[in-house]
Amino acid sequence: MTLTINLPPATLEQLKAEAQASGKDVETVVREAVDANSPVGSARSAEVLKPIHDAVEASGMSEDDVNDLIDTELKAVRAERRSSQAKS
Repeated sequence: MTLTINLPPATLEQLKAEAQASGKDVETVVREAVDANSPVGSARSAEVLKPIHDAVEASGMSEDDVNDLIDTELKAVRAERRSSQAKS
């Protein structure tokens, strides 16, 4: 099935950047995002993420601690990506 959606230019640019950074085309990035957010994808994600959830629970980290850790790592990855794109 083919579905056409209109995206804001900023969203399209973000998708293009993500696609380039991951070595995929935009269509694949969008399809993977849809799959990851579908009920089937969510069940799959929950199964894949269970060991992480278990490890976080065992660590005693609070939800805020986990969110801070994820934010810090995400910022580092984005900065590295920007740095490598600037060099290209």
